[in-house]
Amino acid sequence: MTPAPTSAPTRPAPRAEAAPDISVVIPVYHEEDNLRELVARVGEALGPTRWTFELICVDDGSRDACPAILAELAATTPWLHPVILARNYGQSTALQAGFERARGRYIVTLDGDLQNDPLDIPALIERLESDPSVDMISGWRQQRQDKALSRRLPSVLANRLISWATGVRLHDYGCALKAYRREIIERIRLYGELHRFIPSLAREAGARIVEVPVRHHARTRGQSKYGIDRTFRVILDLVLIVFFLRYRQRPLHAFGGLGLWLMTPGVVILGYLLAVKLAGEDIGGRPLLIAGVMLVLMGAQLIVAGLTGELLIRIYHEGSGRPQYHTRGLPPAHPGTATQP
Repeated sequence: MTPAPTSAPTRPAPRAEAAPDISVVIPVYHEEDNLRELVARVGEALGPTRWTFELICVDDGSRDACPAILAELAATTPWLHPVILARNYGQSTALQAGFERARGRYIVTLDGDLQNDPLDIPALIERLESDPSVDMISGWRQQRQDKALSRRLPSVLANRLISWATGVRLHDYGCALKAYRREIIERIRLYGELHRFIPSLAREAGARIVEVPVRHHARTRGQSKYGIDRTFRVILDLVLIVFFLRYRQRPLHAFGGLGLWLMTPGVVILGYLLAVKLAGEDIGGRPLLIAGVMLVLMGAQLIVAGLTGELLIRIYHEGSGRPQYHTRGLPPAHPGTATQP
């Protein structure tokens, strides 16, 4: 007797209600003391406005009461949609989980510690609606309320370093309060800890970015999840993002260029030693011979790595159908500029 076929697991059905105007995405981790007030403040900020909205709270594997509080609040708050991750994946993954579930025309992010003020959200959305030349708005905590030097000093250094390396000039990369047009979020994906570099990724995806001052409050409950060790992680991630922005479409220029710089002196050294050998001298015991061979071999390996990268980037775009570029609509024509027939 043939066994009945088992049905494949199905993905959860999408929510049936109409898509909102605004999706607010907030990753939370061990914020049980702030969660109820956070949800209430978002409702107070957006409830009186003319926009429909949803709040996607992504619990990043909290071991406190956050999941239970979210479940309780969601039972009585129709615009709250919790997402509970199986473990602590990090802020970038939590944001990506929220982005994948966001349905609004505009997407807003902020932290879950009540230091960002949800009352700033309507002004950001008004700017996006009234100014079609802006695709992303990044908050700037001009009057930052963090007193600890271990938070302020690394932030200042990181902001200057990232602005210099990426060419995206912002005063405050670390401010979580940001607003985007949906199409910008759809063009980027976050891995590792790249949430710090969302403005750079958005610029690479074609976004036009402005920075506006926003309010900032001191943390009154819970503990900060950041320390001075974050500076070292930022430097490592910065190396990745600079390579990604400059050489993603042309890896051979990065690896091959470095390979040629190494190979050229190696070839010169070996050429010189060949001339010495032809003149009758023994070169077998010279350290210069080892140096020349090593430089040529390392240069050749880097060039091969660049060629491999070129093949992979073509597979990435052609095999997966991902675009190499993005487009935007024509700007509105000025009166009287149309060509006469």
